[in-house]
Amino acid sequence: MKFGVSTFLTDQGIAPAALGRAVEERGLDSLLIAEHTHIPVDRRSPYPGGGELPKIYYRTLDPFVALSAAAAVTERILLGTGIALVAQRDPLITAKEVASLDLVSNGRAVFGIGVGWNREEMANHGTDPRTRGRLVDERLRAMRELWTQDKAEFHGEFVDFDPVYSWPKPVQRPHPPVYVGGGEAAFDRVAALGDAWLANSLPPQELGPKIDRLRSIAGRDVPVTVYAVANEPEIIEQYTQLDVERLLFYLPTLPEPETLSHLDRFSDTAARFR
Repeated sequence: MKFGVSTFLTDQGIAPAALGRAVEERGLDSLLIAEHTHIPVDRRSPYPGGGELPKIYYRTLDPFVALSAAAAVTERILLGTGIALVAQRDPLITAKEVASLDLVSNGRAVFGIGVGWNREEMANHGTDPRTRGRLVDERLRAMRELWTQDKAEFHGEFVDFDPVYSWPKPVQRPHPPVYVGGGEAAFDRVAALGDAWLANSLPPQELGPKIDRLRSIAGRDVPVTVYAVANEPEIIEQYTQLDVERLLFYLPTLPEPETLSHLDRFSDTAARFR
């Protein structure tokens, strides 16, 4: 079992470089950070976690800028989005950002993706929430062309461009792994376009059957990473009984001293299960 960290990086918490260095120093294997470009003041979409939307959603750093800062001071940990909101992202720019992160990190980028839940947020990007699933699938296919072809082109319902040059190409071949977030509605996307499933905080008793269904749909042993896991050894013990590749501890967004204390506890827990 591998152990990493999932968190929201904001202007009020630990800085990206300090966090990346601290994660690596404690023997954890990965850092995945969340993304929101903005939060509309007039928001009608309910927060999936229930209740009021946490203030960290209002203040997230750009993930690729933050991860590049972490890449500059680390050598080993994986650096990824958890998740990037592809429904709100131009595929030509995003493909270049992912490839650039992979280059500056020497092949340590992970592209965690999702369709998003905040309809007003995505509408501000010109995205129709009703077709966001098809849009995400098409943008992912277009990005794969940009990563793998010297003269890339794509012609679809939402994405359309004639042959283009786009460099850098990723260090990882054919491209950085795509971790697809979402529930069972995303299983077809995982099967067709994903390299792994990013399962969001699912308890072990629910996760096991879902892994079986996903792998039945995909026809292969899709790797699974569980996002935002609590530091509870008795629950982690249950995850170890499942075929899960990685658990990502949920790190609250705090100043550096408090953050380092959390990371120390994560490291101690992870050592018990290695």
